[in-house]
Amino acid sequence: MATKKRGANGAGTIKHRADGRWEAQVTLGIDPGTGKPIRKSYYGRTQKECRMKMTQAIAALDDGTYFEPQKITVKQWLVTWLAEYTGDVKDSTRTSYRQHMNNHIVPALGAVKLFELTPAACQKFINDLSRVKGLSAKTVKNVHGVLHHALKQAVRLGYVRMNPTEACTLPRIEKAKIEPLDTPEIKQLLDVLGDDVYSDVLRVDLFTGMREGEILGLQWSCVDFRRGTIRIEKQLSRPRVKGEEYRFTSLKNDKPRTVQPAPFVMEILKRQRRRQAEDRIRAGTVWDDHGFPDLAFTSETGKYLNYTIVLRHLKKALKAAGLPEKRFHDLRHTYAVTSLQAGDDVKTVQENLGHHAAGFTLDQYGHVTDTMRQASAQRMEAFYNGLK
Repeated sequence: MATKKRGANGAGTIKHRADGRWEAQVTLGIDPGTGKPIRKSYYGRTQKECRMKMTQAIAALDDGTYFEPQKITVKQWLVTWLAEYTGDVKDSTRTSYRQHMNNHIVPALGAVKLFELTPAACQKFINDLSRVKGLSAKTVKNVHGVLHHALKQAVRLGYVRMNPTEACTLPRIEKAKIEPLDTPEIKQLLDVLGDDVYSDVLRVDLFTGMREGEILGLQWSCVDFRRGTIRIEKQLSRPRVKGEEYRFTSLKNDKPRTVQPAPFVMEILKRQRRRQAEDRIRAGTVWDDHGFPDLAFTSETGKYLNYTIVLRHLKKALKAAGLPEKRFHDLRHTYAVTSLQAGDDVKTVQENLGHHAAGFTLDQYGHVTDTMRQASAQRMEAFYNGLK
């Protein structure tokens, strides 16, 4: 078989074995004790697969990211994996990976040699996240996912023979209870909202269902007053770790959408645009968009609205209305439930919310659609009786 000559380090050969598999051998260096070459074998079902593994190993040798499997620790591999093998994910996702690594995986498993990590050790780690740390089932699943993906790449490179997280049993995720505002509560909340930018953020969100980052990152260039539409194509993401700044990121499912809210929502936006223009004149040279131009909702000096302060205004308004405390996301749920109860079809609600599929919307708001089906049956009963 053809041989690649690359000097002492990085020399590679590929051959077809008697058992049908392909084997690639890469020279890692020279053993200082014996003076003999140190070689590593990689196996594949096809020559192409085998050559890919060999090429990756040689590239890692060249750029200094290769670790001998017998020496590399879980922490060392996680750092390499995050830096070199997560280029296909969003920055916010990579930040989440880093948080799970630093907060959970590395403290518990970081010092373990990669090839010594066992399914039993991984299962104990998962169990401890729930029983000792008290993390939610969803968070435990996310942490497991990071470790699983990292080890899956290690298997592809031949660093380990199997992925020890494959056998893990994860805690059951209980579906979170949705607690939207009902019609009387919506009226109570609207009655206490004032004439300010924070109140208008809450009003618009109640009747569009935008995610918090979507509404805070909304730009005037995405608002078409002539057509009465709003284009949702990015979001303003808050810092997830210390040292990070607010930044624009892509949408949750990377799929921009256009919504056509009720006309009164567009009137609220027109009022906000006038208010903002007046604020800008008053602020003069103090006006500063802080690198986020054209935002629809800003402070009196042009800065983006802080997530924490928006939530504080929501809590204050709910308290003034005599209502129980809610999350900002519950305004989105309120919009979805209200839309369905008003007679909007599930597909329209799904597209307005930006869900990836109508099935997800049905699953999320199944209790509402049950009521709609009952109402539909009653209407059909009335129609039938009218035929008699």
